Amino acid sequence: MKKFFNYINSQVLVKAANLNMANISIKIIAGILISKFIAIYIGPHGMALIGNLRNFLRALQSLSISGLYKGVVKFISQVKNDSVELTKILSTVFYLGFFSSVFLAFLCYYNADFINNILFTQNYNYVYVIETLAIILPFYALNMFTFSIMNGFSKYKNLLLINILGQVVGILITLLLIRQENIDGALLAIVITPALNLLITIVGIAFRRNLMASVKITKISLSVLNKLSPYIIMALVSAIALPIVMIMIRNYLIDKIGINSAGNWTAMTRVSDYYLMFFNSLVALYILPRFSEINSKLEFRKEVFSFYKTMMPAFLVLLFIIYISRSILVNILFTEDFRQVEDLFGYQILGDIARVLSMVIAYQFLAKKMFAHFIVLEVFLFVIMYFSSIYLIDEFGLKGAVMGHCLSYFMYLGIILLLFSSSLFGVISEEDIEDY
Repeated sequence: MKKFFNYINSQVLVKAANLNMANISIKIIAGILISKFIAIYIGPHGMALIGNLRNFLRALQSLSISGLYKGVVKFISQVKNDSVELTKILSTVFYLGFFSSVFLAFLCYYNADFINNILFTQNYNYVYVIETLAIILPFYALNMFTFSIMNGFSKYKNLLLINILGQVVGILITLLLIRQENIDGALLAIVITPALNLLITIVGIAFRRNLMASVKITKISLSVLNKLSPYIIMALVSAIALPIVMIMIRNYLIDKIGINSAGNWTAMTRVSDYYLMFFNSLVALYILPRFSEINSKLEFRKEVFSFYKTMMPAFLVLLFIIYISRSILVNILFTEDFRQVEDLFGYQILGDIARVLSMVIAYQFLAKKMFAHFIVLEVFLFVIMYFSSIYLIDEFGLKGAVMGHCLSYFMYLGIILLLFSSSLFGVISEEDIEDY
């Protein structure tokens, strides 16, 4: 317990909290304001269409950088004083991201009609939004490349200022576009605002001109690519599969119940994203580096249960307050047209509890490089989520979507507990105490 608070005080709060908490706070405020504007000026049907575009953009952005961000930050921080290795990493990542993003940009631009029909159905024509997204995509990849360099060199103050400025400008432009152009403005804002972080690129390149000069196509290294490949696969599975499943479930809701119901479900998932942001950030900052240091089953068990005892009570209290205040929250975040959202809180919150409980243990897959386990379980989760949601929507209507979310994460938690049952609940021998 003491170790946890010492780590938080010396590492998280001092080194990263200013960056993460300030950035997350602004994201939450931005999300609340944008949700309110969407509710007032567009309504539930717009929330559903915006949800599909957001999910598609998230998957596309991950593909455009080949899921490299976390791996790049880690490796740059490790070799930043080795100019030869650093040049190989930067060159490999830059050109991989460049070719990936340009290829995807062409693919999106020349298949904009097809993508439009999947995301918005043939009843809506937002082909120009998809084409705009395609043009902007390479800028996003370049931004993330520069961002990962700065993060790898621990330039937290620079990142904090750039992120805050980018978020504030993005909020203002988004709210203005929604007010002036309604649904068209909201959709354009979603694809334009990531490019506003061009500031990250400009400042990053200006700050590290010598690094950019070392990026050469002749320095591309297959060994670097091989080291990064597990991170690429894991990031792509998570970052692509979940948005695609969300789009499929939302489209099924639109066909089965109606676009307004799909908009209400999307609103519920947005609320869930808001209250999970802080917790996800804290878990990523503490659990992954701490688990990487653990060498015994006993340490692993102590760390997991210590985290549960320390953080989960506060998280559960927060969720309880959210649940009993759900009517007030719907009034604050949305409008009367979103009153159906109130009925979705119960199962969504239960599913999120299982999600957080399993997330803490599942970080051990990453820490100990159990990549195959991670990928198989992620695929299982998303398959179960889709089919259970479809079945439960047929049986219970809109509430079936959040019931599917709840069921899938409790099944996921059960499998996680089964896989780590000996480490968490079994008898620990002297050998297990010394080696893990």
